[in-house]
Amino acid sequence: MKEITIGIDIGGTNTKFGIVDRSGNVLFQDRIKTQEHEEVSDLVNDLAKAIKESIANLGTDYSLVGIGVGAANGNYYKGTIEHATNLKWKGIIPLADMLSKPFGVPTLVTNDANAAAVGEMVYGAARNMKDFVVITLGTGLGSGFVCNGQLINGKHGIAGELGHTTVNYAGRYCNCGKRGCLETYVSATGIKRSVYKLLADHLEPSELRGISFDNLNTKMITEAAVRGDIVAREAFEYTGRILGTKLAETVVHTDPEAIFLFGGLSLAGDLIFKPTIKHMEANLMPVFRGKVKILPSGLQNQAAPILGASSLVWNYLEEKGKVHA
Repeated sequence: MKEITIGIDIGGTNTKFGIVDRSGNVLFQDRIKTQEHEEVSDLVNDLAKAIKESIANLGTDYSLVGIGVGAANGNYYKGTIEHATNLKWKGIIPLADMLSKPFGVPTLVTNDANAAAVGEMVYGAARNMKDFVVITLGTGLGSGFVCNGQLINGKHGIAGELGHTTVNYAGRYCNCGKRGCLETYVSATGIKRSVYKLLADHLEPSELRGISFDNLNTKMITEAAVRGDIVAREAFEYTGRILGTKLAETVVHTDPEAIFLFGGLSLAGDLIFKPTIKHMEANLMPVFRGKVKILPSGLQNQAAPILGASSLVWNYLEEKGKVHA
């Protein structure tokens, strides 16, 4: 029997899952809509059904040994999601217990950006790095820190919340209850908010003026910027300035070799990378200048958190002596 794991990435918009073998091959992946499920139990039930069908379609030669989950505010020590700001379900959710029941295998939960960082370290562009940071730019902004080859979980299992450090104490309202959090400016939602502010400030024509906030997405903004739309281009410059300035502060905490940008907003390429690099370098302590690289993820965008989440299981089983590296 070939051992497989399930990697799950619970995002504010979509929940992605994949079947992964020991070599890091994603044998199957799919997604379901997160927002369509009013109760977390509904999501778990639909997810379990989809996973069981996917495994059955692979044949009888496969044995599921564990499930790994990356989710906002995922607590590695407790297997819970705790007060996630970008999910509709509030409070503390015992996700590991809920997913273990229908499958009878261990389930591990971590911050979604931590999962992406593990995926980058095990299978991606950080394979030869011991010190790096992964920034996930999705519905919100997440971060995963690896120091000396070890993922930082923190005392309470929820380390890596750069998205909720403050840019402006009197700034935009955030779902976490604070104001001016980084993710309210730098994320798929954040750049949409910036576009609407810039539309109010500018008099120039923009193809984005006729699009409602709910229908606007980062792909539209990117495509408009490529075509030279002044509001779209300024939105990327503004977003990159805020991100670059904040990353300059982040560098002094851990002295990373590289910072990886991952997620939908990072697919804009130079539109986001160039201003981010420019403003990070401009705000770095002189001793760090020219030393820290900002890079795109080395994995397929949607596979990184799936691979990272699944690798949590392999690491867990190796520590238990149940499998061999």
